[in-house]
Amino acid sequence: MVLVKTVSKEKPPFTVSDKVNQDVSVKMKNFRKCCGFLTISVLVVFMVSMVHIWGQQEPIDDFKENSLAVSQRCIDWDKLQTASLPNLKYAKPSALQLPRTDVNILTPWLAPIIWEGTYNYDIINEQFKQGNYSIGLVVFAVKKYVQFLPEFLRTAELYFMVGHKVHYYVFTDQPEAVPNITLKTNRFLHVVESEPYKRWQDVSMQRMESIHQHISNQFYKEVDYLVCADSDMKFNDYVGVEILDELVATLHPAYYGTERNHFPYERRGVSEAYIPADEGDFYYMAAFYAGTVKGIYKMTQVCYDGIQKDRKKGVEAVWQEESHFNKYLVYHKPTKVLSPEYIWDNDMGNREILKNKRFIAVPKDHDEIRN
Repeated sequence: MVLVKTVSKEKPPFTVSDKVNQDVSVKMKNFRKCCGFLTISVLVVFMVSMVHIWGQQEPIDDFKENSLAVSQRCIDWDKLQTASLPNLKYAKPSALQLPRTDVNILTPWLAPIIWEGTYNYDIINEQFKQGNYSIGLVVFAVKKYVQFLPEFLRTAELYFMVGHKVHYYVFTDQPEAVPNITLKTNRFLHVVESEPYKRWQDVSMQRMESIHQHISNQFYKEVDYLVCADSDMKFNDYVGVEILDELVATLHPAYYGTERNHFPYERRGVSEAYIPADEGDFYYMAAFYAGTVKGIYKMTQVCYDGIQKDRKKGVEAVWQEESHFNKYLVYHKPTKVLSPEYIWDNDMGNREILKNKRFIAVPKDHDEIRN
């Protein structure tokens, strides 16, 4: 071909091969641009898809941890204001002297143990008010236990979380028996129908599942903290925000001073609630506990899973849900511990260390009520 053979000995400024190479280079650049566009397009589609998938997940992912966490997505940091406590008058605290020396006020994992005289309620209450939190009080009143509801709710209105927004969640098989009491401002009563199992043990164990399910369906939308209590109790003095934290458990009044080898833990290895003889801190009572909505959700999920696994094996823990509750707390330490002031039975008499009895058992015949 004449075009590829030149007559002149000097190379022309622009050859056919150069033209071909340039065309290839241009095409490669266009190809890379196209690939880059496609890559970006795929990434965009992938991200949109993931956002859609995340949006379809269980509502539990949208827990309100607190008012700050909810607003952080769109917060204007330059306009962030610092809230201050009011000018409170109180005695100077001491860095060298304990507020009480007759009881333990701190666990080895630095969780406070709440006793009368170990805290200033005015301070912690004012701090809590700045969060604009809501508290849910969960109570189960099934079968004969419905008779305790009037006194439970009446005393709760007098002493429970006074001045704060409260939602009462009453689980019962007899909605018509729930008393129509007059509630204070920002207090709400919700009645949730519950199945009346034949055995009281089954009623007890089913509470974990019921609380877990209603957290993801309802509670997380309405409250920040949950307090779970037995219905055959009554409030005897003020119970406020001093009991709230991520996960809060109450010392059992019959075992707060005993050694772990006397705790009624589940000791059979076949049960999911099994606790080895050389493990455990305290024995907690499942009649009164609290936590953030997320903290209670995680705890009830693990406990209910354990109960279900035991059922498949034909096993029932020695103290039903309370055994699984204690197993959970061995490996997921409570962030705050309540003293027996928060769950006392006057049949046990008086104790010098008890300066107050805030939540007490109502006298009853256990066998008659359970049957």
